[in-house]
Amino acid sequence: MINYQQAKNILKKAKIKIQDEEISIKNSLNRVVAKDIISPSNHPLGDNAAFDGFAINSKDTKNLNKKNSKQFRILGSIAAGNKPYNKNVKKFDTIEVMTGGIISKPFNTIIPIENIDFYPSKKNPKFIIIDHKVSKNNHIRFKGSDYKKGQLIIKKGTIIQPNHILALKTLGVRKIKVKKKLNIIFFSTGNEISNSNKIPIWKVRNSNGHYIEKLNENFLFNFKDGGTLRDNHQNLFKYKMNNILKSKINIVITSGAVSAGKFDYIPKVIKKFKSTHYFKGAMIRPGKPILFAKIKQKIIFGLPGNPISSAACFRFFVYPYIENILNLIPEKPIKATLKNNYEKKKNLTRFIKSKLSTTKNGKLEVKLLSGQESFRINSFVRSNVWTLLPFGKSRFKKGQIIDCFFPNYSNKILN
Repeated sequence: MINYQQAKNILKKAKIKIQDEEISIKNSLNRVVAKDIISPSNHPLGDNAAFDGFAINSKDTKNLNKKNSKQFRILGSIAAGNKPYNKNVKKFDTIEVMTGGIISKPFNTIIPIENIDFYPSKKNPKFIIIDHKVSKNNHIRFKGSDYKKGQLIIKKGTIIQPNHILALKTLGVRKIKVKKKLNIIFFSTGNEISNSNKIPIWKVRNSNGHYIEKLNENFLFNFKDGGTLRDNHQNLFKYKMNNILKSKINIVITSGAVSAGKFDYIPKVIKKFKSTHYFKGAMIRPGKPILFAKIKQKIIFGLPGNPISSAACFRFFVYPYIENILNLIPEKPIKATLKNNYEKKKNLTRFIKSKLSTTKNGKLEVKLLSGQESFRINSFVRSNVWTLLPFGKSRFKKGQIIDCFFPNYSNKILN
């Protein structure tokens, strides 16, 4: 049996190739960028007003003061969306400009509207009066000051979020290259599994498939429910695997039938195929019986049937594998201060249901919840992070810094 780090090393080496595709920005949410996205234009496209006011040439104010004021003739108005004013502009001319209006030469600075004195009156403005030197470049948003043409917008390996889409649409990006969505098929196993609401005490409601299916709504894969394999379906599973090897399915996930019981046939069936990068069992809790194998360009994860074990293994085995094959920016853990002591077996990696909170001083703290047994879903509901307690250490003391991970990978903190 291998430890968690050894298992992760095997996952890393068992990479399968996922093709790229070009898609429209409107369909890009939660997709993984396959190629750096470069800005095709400047932003802003041109120099424009940051305030409502009057644009002037600052050179015209060089010798102005309280005793030597000057009337600047108002040429007209420019609103956002209007063409720049470039008609015969003379010395001591000004143009009214609204926020977002384009500023063109010889105008090079703006006086905010609240600082303007009009002549002959505010109701009948023909001129503005300036009695001081005005510096250049006031209240102007400069061309390319936010993004320059050719500048990197989004790195490859980034998951597209709504803020990215806003930027891409603003900059005129219409299509991007992304990794194709993975195709995952999921099988529940066992005579005890039921999709009914009302069940006898010897049955178990099917929850693992529904949990993983809902994750695909805000993540990176297409989900197919392969149904439930019963205790006598060993040959059926082999038949389905043969068909899957000829299909577009990338990853097969089973839940249950991976331990050492009479009806735990998933490992036996997988061993009948020529596989590489195989392992069965890891020194972890929950999820010890986990299975992994690569068969040609297909990946098989055999997860334990217990719901919490299945959820933990999906989070700490399947997600890191997906991260690797889609070339995602590597995930970084959240660092938090431990609020309570904890002790585990030294040779195990523990995935602990935990509650992350913030102190009055803004520091992150994490409490390891009671009820860590793998059958307990109450503590999973109350948790908001998984805490990872690594192999090789048994005692964890209040006040030390430990690594935490969000339950859903789509909420992860990126570089």
